[in-house]
Amino acid sequence: MSTLVYSTETGRIKPQPKTIARPKGDGIVRISRQTSGRKGNGVSLITGLDLDDIELKKLAKTLKQRCGCGGTVKNGVIEIQSDNRELLKSYLESQNYQVKIAGG
Repeated sequence: MSTLVYSTETGRIKPQPKTIARPKGDGIVRISRQTSGRKGNGVSLITGLDLDDIELKKLAKTLKQRCGCGGTVKNGVIEIQSDNRELLKSYLESQNYQVKIAGG
Protein backbone atom coordinates (compact mmCIF):
# COMPACT_ATOMS: atom_id res chain seq x y z
CA MET A 1 0.00 0.00 0.00
CA SER A 2 1.40 3.38 -0.94
CA THR A 3 0.32 6.80 0.22
CA LEU A 4 0.41 9.94 -1.86
CA VAL A 5 3.22 12.21 -0.69
CA TYR A 6 3.59 14.70 -3.54
CA SER A 7 1.35 15.79 -6.40
CA THR A 8 2.39 17.97 -9.32
CA GLU A 9 -0.95 19.81 -9.10
CA THR A 10 -0.97 20.67 -5.37
CA GLY A 11 2.60 20.09 -4.18
CA ARG A 12 3.51 18.31 -0.95
CA ILE A 13 0.63 16.48 0.71
CA LYS A 14 0.64 16.74 4.50
CA PRO A 15 -0.72 13.80 6.47
CA GLN A 16 -3.79 14.42 8.60
CA PRO A 17 -3.07 14.40 12.36
CA LYS A 18 -4.47 11.42 14.21
CA THR A 19 -6.69 12.10 17.18
CA ILE A 20 -6.67 9.72 20.10
CA ALA A 21 -10.03 9.17 21.75
CA ARG A 22 -9.81 8.73 25.50
CA PRO A 23 -12.09 6.17 27.08
CA LYS A 24 -14.92 7.53 29.19
CA GLY A 25 -14.50 6.96 32.89
CA ASP A 26 -17.05 5.70 35.36
CA GLY A 27 -17.12 8.99 37.28
CA ILE A 28 -14.54 7.90 39.86
CA VAL A 29 -11.09 9.49 39.95
CA ARG A 30 -8.42 6.93 40.85
CA ILE A 31 -5.05 7.78 42.35
CA SER A 32 -2.41 5.07 42.09
CA ARG A 33 1.33 4.85 42.69
CA GLN A 34 3.74 3.57 40.07
CA THR A 35 7.47 2.86 40.31
CA SER A 36 8.07 0.46 37.43
CA GLY A 37 10.28 1.87 34.69
CA ARG A 38 11.16 4.91 36.78
CA LYS A 39 14.37 3.69 38.47
CA GLY A 40 12.61 3.24 41.81
CA ASN A 41 11.23 6.77 41.98
CA GLY A 42 7.48 6.72 42.57
CA VAL A 43 4.89 8.85 40.85
CA SER A 44 1.21 9.29 41.63
CA LEU A 45 -1.04 8.64 38.63
CA ILE A 46 -4.43 10.34 38.54
CA THR A 47 -6.86 8.73 36.09
CA GLY A 48 -10.57 8.92 35.38
CA LEU A 49 -10.85 12.70 35.00
CA ASP A 50 -13.33 13.55 32.25
CA LEU A 51 -11.72 16.88 31.29
CA ASP A 52 -10.27 18.24 28.08
CA ASP A 53 -6.50 18.78 27.69
CA ILE A 54 -6.51 22.44 28.74
CA GLU A 55 -8.46 21.77 31.93
CA LEU A 56 -6.25 18.76 32.73
CA LYS A 57 -3.13 20.92 32.44
CA LYS A 58 -4.63 23.58 34.71
CA LEU A 59 -5.56 20.96 37.31
CA ALA A 60 -2.11 19.36 37.04
CA LYS A 61 -0.46 22.74 37.63
CA THR A 62 -2.56 23.29 40.74
CA LEU A 63 -1.77 19.81 42.07
CA LYS A 64 1.96 20.26 41.44
CA GLN A 65 1.92 23.56 43.35
CA ARG A 66 -0.05 21.91 46.17
CA CYS A 67 2.49 19.07 46.49
CA GLY A 68 5.57 21.19 45.81
CA CYS A 69 6.90 18.86 43.13
CA GLY A 70 6.94 18.31 39.38
CA GLY A 71 4.68 16.38 37.10
CA THR A 72 3.11 16.16 33.67
CA VAL A 73 0.00 15.20 31.70
CA LYS A 74 0.31 12.24 29.32
CA ASN A 75 -2.59 10.70 27.39
CA GLY A 76 -5.22 12.05 29.76
CA VAL A 77 -3.37 10.88 32.89
CA ILE A 78 -1.85 13.32 35.38
CA GLU A 79 1.53 12.19 36.74
CA ILE A 80 2.74 13.84 39.97
CA GLN A 81 6.35 13.12 41.03
CA SER A 82 5.75 12.13 44.61
CA ASP A 83 3.73 9.81 46.81
CA ASN A 84 1.31 12.40 48.21
CA ARG A 85 -1.81 10.37 47.48
CA GLU A 86 -3.65 11.46 50.64
CA LEU A 87 -2.97 15.14 49.93
CA LEU A 88 -4.10 14.72 46.32
CA LYS A 89 -7.21 12.85 47.45
CA SER A 90 -8.22 15.52 49.96
CA TYR A 91 -7.76 18.31 47.40
CA LEU A 92 -9.72 16.51 44.67
CA GLU A 93 -12.53 15.71 47.11
CA SER A 94 -12.71 19.39 48.03
CA GLN A 95 -13.22 20.04 44.29
CA ASN A 96 -16.29 17.70 44.34
CA TYR A 97 -14.67 14.69 42.67
CA GLN A 98 -15.38 11.14 43.85
CA VAL A 99 -11.89 9.78 44.58
CA LYS A 100 -10.50 6.32 45.33
CA ILE A 101 -6.94 5.32 46.11
CA ALA A 102 -6.06 2.39 43.86
CA GLY A 103 -3.27 -0.09 44.42
CA GLY A 104 -1.13 -0.64 47.47
